Amino acid sequence: MAGNSFNASKRTTSKKGAVGGSGGKNRSGLKGRGKTLPADERPWHKGYSGTEKLPEKTARKQDKERRAAAAEGRAPKVGQPGTKDTTWGRGGGRAPGITRTQTARGAGVRGGGPRGPRVAPGRRSNPTKEGPELLLGRNPVVEALRALVPATALYVAQGIDIDDRVTEIVRTAGDRGIPILEISRNELDRMTGGVLHQGIGLQVPPFAYEDFDDLVNAALEQTAPLLVALDGITDPRNVGAVIRSVAAFGGHGVFMTERRAAGITATAWRTSAGAAARVPVSQVVNLTRAIKAAQKAGFTAIGLDADGETGLYELEAAVGPLIVVVGSEGRGLSRLVGETCDLRVSIPMASDVESLNASVAAAVTLAEVSRRRVQG
Repeated sequence: MAGNSFNASKRTTSKKGAVGGSGGKNRSGLKGRGKTLPADERPWHKGYSGTEKLPEKTARKQDKERRAAAAEGRAPKVGQPGTKDTTWGRGGGRAPGITRTQTARGAGVRGGGPRGPRVAPGRRSNPTKEGPELLLGRNPVVEALRALVPATALYVAQGIDIDDRVTEIVRTAGDRGIPILEISRNELDRMTGGVLHQGIGLQVPPFAYEDFDDLVNAALEQTAPLLVALDGITDPRNVGAVIRSVAAFGGHGVFMTERRAAGITATAWRTSAGAAARVPVSQVVNLTRAIKAAQKAGFTAIGLDADGETGLYELEAAVGPLIVVVGSEGRGLSRLVGETCDLRVSIPMASDVESLNASVAAAVTLAEVSRRRVQG
């Protein structure tokens, strides 16, 4: 019909070519992600029942579920925080539910126990803040096992050079029922992101910090109490190095802020060469308030400052209860913390050297304090 624009043969769908593939870029998304924790062990799940500090988001989830259950007249589907031990600390002993397992290569089960968790070889560890981490290196691992730190798995690289430490590590892990998984060195490299591991990796739950009041009271029971406060140190290697120096020179504890500072990560563990298993560490919300509380308890707080009015070699307060406050890597002591300290102490150096690394400055100071106390 004239004037009719309708065309029955007209295409009504767009003509598209074949859909292009990803070229294998998304292939990694199909790989296994290893063992999945049960709901009651996940701090971000409403079913969480662990003994760690309950995250605010999880608390909101549980509260929302309780209100919904009350409105619908049913039992809430939430966990019971504090009823399942998911943390570790000093003298913690064997973690519940840990059994010996066969190696990742399918070797026979050690000791005849049931199969342990299946862990995907080659998976690079990318834990959450509350998730487990890999403690790497022979000294840190053997120190952790000696301190009875609970662990979820021990990774041993194939073809590892056997020495006394490796022998002790494997024997202790087997005696405690920790799963021992043998993987290739390349797989362990990928799991650790290329960090030096010496063929040994111990998977550990999140670090359990000491209560600050308990830290101070335990230190005051010593003949010459000595604590170290970290003011905004963000490099976990510096944190580990300071803890190692505290252990070497007879210190009784370390405390730091919860936010905007490095905590006890696997990197800090490794740098401390296992000393974190012997030195109590506490986290506080406000470092200034914590220092003031310790001062009221009888401590003298000294802040390390390149422009300090007191030289380290003239520090008479070294023989009494002492807190050594170490500033951050870049800005040093914060203003409020510096004003709270009883003394600002400088380390004598050659004129052409501007400053020392935070952990080095702490080590030099602790060595001088130890020397003064030995001499009386």
